[in-house]
Amino acid sequence: MLEGKAVIGETDMLETMQQEALHIAARALDLFDVTEATEIARFIKKEFDRQYGSGWQCVVGTHFGSFVTHCYGCFIYFCIGSLTILLFRGSNGQELEAREFPALETIA
Repeated sequence: MLEGKAVIGETDMLETMQQEALHIAARALDLFDVTEATEIARFIKKEFDRQYGSGWQCVVGTHFGSFVTHCYGCFIYFCIGSLTILLFRGSNGQELEAREFPALETIA
């Protein structure tokens, strides 16, 4: 299974939610070719919206930068093989518990 090959770079999610993110990403990679980054992101986002409520955002690619504000406990940045996945629940920045991660680089 791909979860064993995932490398988590940054996260503030509970362990169970992290494992669910890795499981859903593995399912997405079973369904779509690694070159279909938009379809993979859509699949992961929709699954998290369904399971944890709306407002999730997902970015999938090989080289990208980011700087996001997210709800506390709703951020994970990880790699599976050559793909990097950023999954977070958006925040309007006014939440007391929101946390910003510094700009992230692709994990090599």
